[in-house]
Amino acid sequence: MEITYDSTSKMVKTRRWNIHINEAGSGDKVIFMLHGSGPGATGWSNFSKNIPALAEQYRVIAVDMPGWGESDPVTYQERDHSTALADLMDELGVDKAAAVIGNSMGGGTTVRFGYEHPERVEKLITMGSSSGSSSLFGAAGFTEGLKILQKGYREPSFETMRELVDIMTFDSSFATDELIQGRADMVKAHPEHNQNFIDGTGKRAVVELDFAKVRTIKAPALLFHGRDDRVVPFEHSLRLTSLIPDSRLVLINRCGHWLQIEHTEEFNRQVLSFLAN
Repeated sequence: MEITYDSTSKMVKTRRWNIHINEAGSGDKVIFMLHGSGPGATGWSNFSKNIPALAEQYRVIAVDMPGWGESDPVTYQERDHSTALADLMDELGVDKAAAVIGNSMGGGTTVRFGYEHPERVEKLITMGSSSGSSSLFGAAGFTEGLKILQKGYREPSFETMRELVDIMTFDSSFATDELIQGRADMVKAHPEHNQNFIDGTGKRAVVELDFAKVRTIKAPALLFHGRDDRVVPFEHSLRLTSLIPDSRLVLINRCGHWLQIEHTEEFNRQVLSFLAN
């Protein structure tokens, strides 16, 4: 069966939220993929280029977190993605994931899940994740990319999404007009998500990390970061590598925030190798 959005789309009712997923592949080894916080972001928009390759060997579940995509809206006070993932695993009957893979905000959730639910995940993989604190050499306020991200929630037009893609990538030709339009349509379809995100700006971090607890993570971790990331500077992954005992960092030059899109084949290959060994 061809892997498309429609063929993989499912809604799962958990004890707290209705969560939308895109599921492909089969078997006992399950991978969960968590998207970033950008306007219009979904599991499918972040990982549609990666799901087919991973689904050849694993059951792959790309998640729309509560507050994004087709999942239930949540206020910033209610946002708890680590618990949302645990609830989803419970409902799907998955006791332990082979891996949790997260981009940006999803990377933060991956790290947090690693210390909040260590018994439920074998390996952790992040791309462009924040370490949860300001960077040493970066700007004190929002980065260039985060400013465009904020604009995307307030002005969800195709033109703004184009700006967002230009910031998220080193080479924006990797993001198609279809992807851009899809994100613009998703933002317009769920104004409640937009408003809830805007309401939380400056009041609460999208994902909060406890450095002391990050140091307790025992799962092996593979961290990716683009050298040219204008949203989350790569030194955040350097910091995470220094905190997570069993971790390694892949830093890719000529690469922005969407590493899994710009360097799809290398990302897929390294992920499969990491999971196999």
